[in-house]
Amino acid sequence: MPGYPHNPMEREHYSIAAYKNLSLEDRLALALKTELTVAERDCILRHEQWMQVRCYFARRADLTAGEIAVLLDDQDHVIRLCIAKRPDLDASQVARCVRDRDPNVRYFIARNSLLETAQRQILLEDTDPLVRRAAAKGPRPARIEGRPGQAVLIR
Repeated sequence: MPGYPHNPMEREHYSIAAYKNLSLEDRLALALKTELTVAERDCILRHEQWMQVRCYFARRADLTAGEIAVLLDDQDHVIRLCIAKRPDLDASQVARCVRDRDPNVRYFIARNSLLETAQRQILLEDTDPLVRRAAAKGPRPARIEGRPGQAVLIR
């Protein structure tokens, strides 16, 4: 993580501008850091533009309920499908994924073990054949893994 130890994000007080001046490499390292401050989490959640950084953050196993809710509102389906894989969604979040406009999100929620029988039936009748096939396969447990020195991610 070149440059990271001297990163302006390490300071107690910093600005969004300081965050936006970080290199992509430093942003990726930050998103995978085992412990994030509230300010670091907020910058990634609300001000990150790089898809790869946002995906790493969305896959963190330690997201709060509020962070999950924000990410589920993301306009990009890739972020929402990262959330659809989570084993810690509440019932309303599962229902939102079942009704998502993007078939990729519906595909991933179709394999989520939190899906209720009635929701699985809805997905078995989905307009997208891959969603129907995923729903027919049934639940697949989420893989939760972390590399040494990095945050635990949902894969």
